[in-house]
Amino acid sequence: MIGKLKGTIDSIGDDFVIIDVHGVGYVVQCSSRTLQNLPSSGEALSMAIETQVREDAIRLFGFSSDQERDWFRILLTVQGVGAKVALAILSVLIPSQLANAIALQDKAAVSQAPGVGPKLAARIVAELKDKAPAFATVDLSAIKLSGDVLDKRAPQPLQDAVSALVNLGYGQPQASSAIAAAAKALGDTTDTATLIRRGLKELSS
Repeated sequence: MIGKLKGTIDSIGDDFVIIDVHGVGYVVQCSSRTLQNLPSSGEALSMAIETQVREDAIRLFGFSSDQERDWFRILLTVQGVGAKVALAILSVLIPSQLANAIALQDKAAVSQAPGVGPKLAARIVAELKDKAPAFATVDLSAIKLSGDVLDKRAPQPLQDAVSALVNLGYGQPQASSAIAAAAKALGDTTDTATLIRRGLKELSS
């Protein structure tokens, strides 16, 4: 199995790159984001590789980092997610953004990817919610608050502050994350108006 390729770029296609390794050209499929960040033809390149062996073909998938490859593998564990859909998701969300979206159950963020409808996005965030927090960059308190707000378990000032940010046009996961950070910094007894001001500061930072 091939886990890494190091060589020079021979050519770049719409969804693949050909890597020349000592005269042998390997066709490697990549996300559009990865392809956009590649150097020019003839330049050196090193990629993490995922190899899929089937009866009729051997397919190579290339990634800019081991973390991106890890998320590709994780996405493939979800029913209905194949290599094409996994690459589409990684084309619109970098690994940390994907982890945050799943941790915060942000179906809208995941459904931005071509071929990912609302039902599949809901399945992805539901099935991977236990794996995402380990990779997410958001505070775990934000993840808990997001669920608490949806289930009406959070203190009323926090719920009101999140609602205010949502009314201003922010997504519920982003609003919950900002208010969670504000509550952590200011304390649980802070009033709604102060939470809103601090939440807006968190969103702008």
